[in-house]
Amino acid sequence: GYLVESGGGLVQAGGSLRLSCDGSRVFPVINTMGWYRQAPGKQRELVATVTRGGTTNYADSVKGRFTISRDNDKNTVDLQMNSLKPEDTAVYYCNGETVIRDYWGQGTQVTVSS
Repeated sequence: GYLVESGGGLVQAGGSLRLSCDGSRVFPVINTMGWYRQAPGKQRELVATVTRGGTTNYADSVKGRFTISRDNDKNTVDLQMNSLKPEDTAVYYCNGETVIRDYWGQGTQVTVSS
């Protein structure tokens, strides 16, 4: 795949996880990179995005707990997730927008136990 995610797993409530996404194989340049998630029986939703200029956008449900960051030279984006809650359980997908098309990763499972 063009976007390769890593870092998911099982964690207890209150714990932390860090997701990483490697977009080094994507061409042309990725403008906005982000993370989305989809819980069972629910639609995919935005978690956080970051532009090449560093402007970030977060879902209200994760503000103050999650931090998105990117490396423009390497075309990578990370999501640091702190104070995790059971409702954060979902498959997390990396997204990269170029002028040609959107790219998606294969998804990585995050499970938060209560």
